[in-house]
Amino acid sequence: MKKIEAIIKPFKLDEVKEALQDVGIQGLSVVEVKGFGRQKGHTELYRGAEYVVDFLPKVKLEIVIPDDHVDAAIAAIVAAAKTDKIGDGKIFVSSVEQAIRIRTGETGDDAL
Repeated sequence: MKKIEAIIKPFKLDEVKEALQDVGIQGLSVVEVKGFGRQKGHTELYRGAEYVVDFLPKVKLEIVIPDDHVDAAIAAIVAAAKTDKIGDGKIFVSSVEQAIRIRTGETGDDAL
């Protein structure tokens, strides 16, 4: 099993969710996060005063899937989230040792 964590622009969430559903991914978790990378924030004007917004709003998707679905999920996320502009985000893939469905006690791929 693998865990995919994808940091994307918030307005791309619906497109990414639909793309994942199209390749058979059934469940995901979404967390609103703030951060910066090469984009490094921007300056805004509020009531005549300039201030720097260091941390930009992003959305983090977390998906745990069987190994054989990873490539399709990554391709779907990249295709749906890409704008060709700085700040499109990142995808991280890591191994998952074990998964357990609390309701039934199922483990491994059956718990997904």
